[in-house]
Amino acid sequence: MFTIESQLLEAQDVRLGPIDHETHPLIESKWTHDAEFMCQMELRPTPPLTPAMVREQYETVEKDVTELQNLSYFTIRVRDDDRFIGKALIEWVDRSAGNGYLRLGIGEPGFRRKGYGSQALSLLLSYAFDELDLYRVTAVVPAYNQGALRLFQKFGFMEEVRRRRVLYCAGELWDVIAFGLLNAEWRESKLAQE
Repeated sequence: MFTIESQLLEAQDVRLGPIDHETHPLIESKWTHDAEFMCQMELRPTPPLTPAMVREQYETVEKDVTELQNLSYFTIRVRDDDRFIGKALIEWVDRSAGNGYLRLGIGEPGFRRKGYGSQALSLLLSYAFDELDLYRVTAVVPAYNQGALRLFQKFGFMEEVRRRRVLYCAGELWDVIAFGLLNAEWRESKLAQE
């Protein structure tokens, strides 16, 4: 299994890799000040973070990766210049049941809606199903995040649970939708594309 220091998966334009403790806290701290990104990435209110606070979160992430082994954390980087543009996670991994929850987001505004998220999700699914050998993955998405809804549906995720009007964002109450994808469904989809 990959450790946080050695993760490296590549697609056409992006790669998933480890955290850089020097530069990434400064970058990710800026993302936490972007209300649009935070509303898309987090399901609970999250205050803006300083670089030191982000660095502390990274230490917690690394502890969970190594000790609890219920989390895989990747940075999303552009292959051309290795620029850090987002993050991708498989969290709450339950190995006995073969389940995990996916989250990903492109934090850099200039790189959103350009296909980087699709490539990152493809890599994340390959890792979840090939490396971790999970039976299923779940993605929980707020109904206002139309881009994420389309992305997960494009990859064959099925709506499984809809919690009505449970998330407050931008002055409104929104539904939260849980999407699921089974390993067998993902493999069938890959065969159909070949």
